[in-house]
Amino acid sequence: MRRREFITVLGSAAAVWPLALRAQQPAVPVVGLLASTSADTYESRIDSFRKGLSEAGYAEGRNVAIEYRWAESKYDRLPEMASELVRRQVAVIAAITTPAALAAKAATTTIPIVFEVGGDPIALGLVASLSKPGGNLTGVSLLNFELAAKRLELLHESVPAATTVALLVNPNAPSAATLSRDVQAAAGKLGLQLHVLHASAEGDFDVAFERLLKLRAGALVIGTDPFFNGRSEQIAALAIRHGVPTIYQYRAFAAAGGLMSYGGSFTEPFRQTGVYTGRILKGEKPADLPIIQSTKVELIVNLRTAKTLGITIPLPLLGRADEVIE
Repeated sequence: MRRREFITVLGSAAAVWPLALRAQQPAVPVVGLLASTSADTYESRIDSFRKGLSEAGYAEGRNVAIEYRWAESKYDRLPEMASELVRRQVAVIAAITTPAALAAKAATTTIPIVFEVGGDPIALGLVASLSKPGGNLTGVSLLNFELAAKRLELLHESVPAATTVALLVNPNAPSAATLSRDVQAAAGKLGLQLHVLHASAEGDFDVAFERLLKLRAGALVIGTDPFFNGRSEQIAALAIRHGVPTIYQYRAFAAAGGLMSYGGSFTEPFRQTGVYTGRILKGEKPADLPIIQSTKVELIVNLRTAKTLGITIPLPLLGRADEVIE
């Protein structure tokens, strides 16, 4: 063989070797992450999700890929996004928030789904049992919906003179009717008149607070919903501007100037969701993974805001607070 022919053959073989090597390498599994809101809203939580994945032995970009679908608080987009992930044949769907979990469940009965929701998964129709979910779903429950009535009680304890109160909900949320019913029942037990206000778009908040003032409501409970999660600063600023004592579920609200927050961890459930996703990638079945109930809650009181609003928080309530912002 002539030298030039030998070099040509050798070059052709070298070009084929990388292709052969790639063909021998196992395909990287793909996780589809379906979320109701936007990437910037959930940045710290997604970091916690990645941390959970790493605890299970997976690192994005190394041995697992993640395809993100963000609905930008437009819940009607979720069914098609879930169907896209099914057509993509992802290995697991991580469904963040209740609307996303319900959309994922409706889209597939075969692809494993790990959800993170704020309510009772059985009541939401996601699973039949907490200890033995069965089917293709498992995940983490914060039980934040169930705490809505307790938030009203804490607010009433702080401002007992307010006999007319309001509840702000997103009417497009799957839990809106249940949440309204539960808080209405709690208001009746406390002898309070409750008005339900709606907000599902940016411009609705100003309208809701204007209506709240017309109703002479002396306190406001923010209903649990992903749409509100990234708007803590906006809602807290409106509450202070209009002089309305307000409570929400996450510490970020109290830190932004809201009067109080009462709810579960902001990030821990996402780490647990990541761990479960990794375990399923390793071969475990969602039917065999019991639902994790994140039951630890914390009460945060912003004394600076209380002073601004002219409110004296009762000492027994301050004594029960996990954190007081002064």
